[in-house]
Amino acid sequence: MDNGPEFIANLTKTWSEANRIDFKHIQPGKPTQNAYIERFNRSYRDGVLDAYLFKNLDQVREVTASWVHDYNHFRPHESLLNLSPIAYNEMIHNKPELIMCNVRTGSASAPLNP
Repeated sequence: MDNGPEFIANLTKTWSEANRIDFKHIQPGKPTQNAYIERFNRSYRDGVLDAYLFKNLDQVREVTASWVHDYNHFRPHESLLNLSPIAYNEMIHNKPELIMCNVRTGSASAPLNP
């Protein structure tokens, strides 16, 4: 959780304690930890929240479940060699020698010989 304005942070803290939710804050001096969730939030906002008009929370949950499935199984991620997270996870478990890659371009380096 980002350390936002005090008013919002205190309301969120009170709500989370009442609901037994333990928030994890980014570490001081580690702003890049926030970048990952901000990127996901933008993708979710663009793909779900800004794309539909919802009548109730059940509709939000249904569309979100479909979007998350697509995001994890089919949507290519440049930082994952243009693979989906599921495909990338399978690749690194089946062929760990392919993990070495150039993250900026998304191109894999030559496989390493043992």
